[in-house]
Amino acid sequence: MKTTRFIWIALAAATFTTAACAEEIVTNRLTASLRFGLNISARFKGSVGTLAPGLTRTTPNGDAYNYDDGYVHTDVSGNEGGQTWYWGYDNSATYPAGQISDGAAFPANTILFSRSTPSGDFSSPSMQDDPHLGVEVVYDRHLVTKQNISYGVEVAGNYMNIALRDSRSFSGSTTRTTDAYSYMPGTTPPGATPSDPYQGSYDGFGFLLGDTPAASGTAVVPGGYTVSGTRKLDADLWGMRLGPYADISLGERWNLWISGGLAVGVLDTEASWSESISLPGPVTLASFGNGSDSDLLWGWYVSANISYDITEHWSAVAGVQFQDLGKYSHGFGGRTAELDLSKSFFITVGVSWRF
Repeated sequence: MKTTRFIWIALAAATFTTAACAEEIVTNRLTASLRFGLNISARFKGSVGTLAPGLTRTTPNGDAYNYDDGYVHTDVSGNEGGQTWYWGYDNSATYPAGQISDGAAFPANTILFSRSTPSGDFSSPSMQDDPHLGVEVVYDRHLVTKQNISYGVEVAGNYMNIALRDSRSFSGSTTRTTDAYSYMPGTTPPGATPSDPYQGSYDGFGFLLGDTPAASGTAVVPGGYTVSGTRKLDADLWGMRLGPYADISLGERWNLWISGGLAVGVLDTEASWSESISLPGPVTLASFGNGSDSDLLWGWYVSANISYDITEHWSAVAGVQFQDLGKYSHGFGGRTAELDLSKSFFITVGVSWRF
């Protein structure tokens, strides 16, 4: 009987001790922080197909120019003898003997006409305006402690607004085709300047020019067209993080938390642009548009936090996170907006409550 009573007393003491120890272990932690986003950038991309206008200049007879700097058309005679007087140009300096253009030599007694078209796709300068301010709330659940290291799982929710603006000009390459049209040796073509171009008529006799090119050349011209204007991208990023953590004691009041795992983001985006595109000719185009889109992004994260215990339940916390949500890309009609969230860093500063 005494033995049985002793066993019950021992079990009761063990139960009380275990309960007391369990009360000392804090199983929950809630952290609220300001979150500063870094290394987030965006750019606008486009296709040359959106930059290829028809030539807008016209001859005295109402026909469109077929070159940036002039025209060569069929006259009322049907170009009898392979020559036409229905031609015009902007600059009489384009017929020196044995001239060289774009690295190619053209024969003497010719006038050069050129036509440029945009080459390849184009991209605006990268827009980056760090830091971006956001907020985050993290819940940690303690699971087990081994050798003064606590292990558990964390779940976090966050929000950040990303507002990017850019008004820098940029340029792209054009492919320039140059055709040489011959005229009779010993004659002098009419004078012309950009402010006072020569324009031959359809039905009135004038200086004769061969109606087919005597030679042609092609060259890629860097900076052949220029895009100027303003581009804007506004995005609301709602995020969630989920993964395991390890809490390492660094002393009586200091702790290091390390975590990593799944990152998810919901991105609501608005994009707009208003640009002026200057092409050879000269031709200037207005390009503008806007749109909105939403998308779900998946990725991963790693983070590290340092905390200092102010009281038994409250701590000050500062940390750094790396997050990869990939690159968001969406076409808005004439432009594609691309937001790079693949190498984002976040600085967090906040407080935590243990309970």
